[in-house]
Amino acid sequence: MVQQQALRDHVQAMVNYFNGTHRKPTWRKAGWDEGFRIVAVRPGHVRRLNHKTAEVYIPKAGWVRFRWSRAVPEAKSYRMKLDRAGRWHVAFAAIPDPIEGPGTGEVVGVDRGVAVSAALSTGQMFTCPRLSAGRRRRLRQLQRTLARASRSSNRRARCKHAIARLHAREADARKDWAEKLSTDLARRFDLIRIEDLRVRNMTRSAKGTVTEPGRNVRAKAGLNRQILASGWGILLRRLEEKAPGRVQKINPAFTSQRCSACGHVAAESRKSQAVFACTACGYACNADVNAARNIAAGHAVTARGGLPLGGPVNREPQLALLSS
Repeated sequence: MVQQQALRDHVQAMVNYFNGTHRKPTWRKAGWDEGFRIVAVRPGHVRRLNHKTAEVYIPKAGWVRFRWSRAVPEAKSYRMKLDRAGRWHVAFAAIPDPIEGPGTGEVVGVDRGVAVSAALSTGQMFTCPRLSAGRRRRLRQLQRTLARASRSSNRRARCKHAIARLHAREADARKDWAEKLSTDLARRFDLIRIEDLRVRNMTRSAKGTVTEPGRNVRAKAGLNRQILASGWGILLRRLEEKAPGRVQKINPAFTSQRCSACGHVAAESRKSQAVFACTACGYACNADVNAARNIAAGHAVTARGGLPLGGPVNREPQLALLSS
């Protein structure tokens, strides 16, 4: 009976996938997406006990307490989930209302980077929080211990659980940073312009194949970790959800080489990661802020310089044709 129900669920999942309503089903793995969903929630199934504690009614289990972190919306279902760090979460299915803009018509540009996670055209710079130096040393120590531990041993299980707790702490801090920054931007600006980065392609492994192995694989893997730890994807996703219709994606081509003051494009103007000094007009600024101002203006230059829709173009010197 259980096998027949599992087969029916698998068939229905494949039908939903080919209909385009759901993602492709994957094999269930222990420790990932552990949990269950409760539907047909009634108003009396969630009640608040005090200023920081509430409880929810779970059929066949009774009342279960949870931490009241925010007001619970009127939801028809909720999901209980166990993460890899061993923590249970309850998530109520509800679509929050979008954040209204100030109505001032102000535009902001957001440049995403590794050293500075988000630089605004206003001059503000934000860095996504990471693990402290002590916790990074602890993480490296646990990873070495995990490499020496025997398979299916209690020691290996305890070590994996400790590593998961450290990663969960960093992920929680990254989500909190993205939530607060996206809410602040949605409230302060009517139009948010952000560079259109293909994060999935940028963080693809460089190991290549057996016949054509990649180069600088370890360096590329380190860069991929830094990009993913900067919260590029979650920041953009939360901005689009909180300010629908007010987020524009700008082509990032040469925005870091274009002078936001005179429009001159030159690779030599980017002196270092943090310094931009225009070779034409001498304008100096933080490189990330300069790129954010180009993004705010909607400037996307072509490979030969200048604007793609007309305007001044920085052309290379051409040979003059001499008539005989």
